[in-house]
Amino acid sequence: MLVRLLTTIPLAIAVMLATPAWSYDAPMAESYAKMFTPVKGAGAGKALHLMKPDALLNKIKAKAPLVGLDVRTPAEVGVFTVTLPGSMTIPLNELFTEANLARIPTDKTVVVLCKSGTRATAAGTALRHIGFENVYILKGGLKALIDYMGPKEANTPLKAEPVKK
Repeated sequence: MLVRLLTTIPLAIAVMLATPAWSYDAPMAESYAKMFTPVKGAGAGKALHLMKPDALLNKIKAKAPLVGLDVRTPAEVGVFTVTLPGSMTIPLNELFTEANLARIPTDKTVVVLCKSGTRATAAGTALRHIGFENVYILKGGLKALIDYMGPKEANTPLKAEPVKK
């Protein structure tokens, strides 16, 4: 019995070392590789669909058709939120239900945002991965938008202006 145990243990260790200790979804990894192929160098932000605060404000001023998608918690949204017409709030932990995905328009630019951009980046990347190509992420989140605008401007309604091309 002891001899059998002593020969079985090294065999078991060899098998464990020969196979990966973890596994991953190869087709999923391949789909992400395809999605991230254009993410290189100076064009990485554009390839990731990151939108800077000034670009968002220019789109708003130009009255471009867009929807803000706030993925913060109800408690955070209770303090302040996006007031663009048609904008919506869906907490990140509830976003990927069939009912909530059906609420996201596909005929307008959707700008995903949160406080700092972290949750928005996760949500926006995942939404694009499942087919929402019209989704962009507010780079730096609401914090970056407020920092860009300043406290006085952030509380003043924007006036419509044509976007310079």
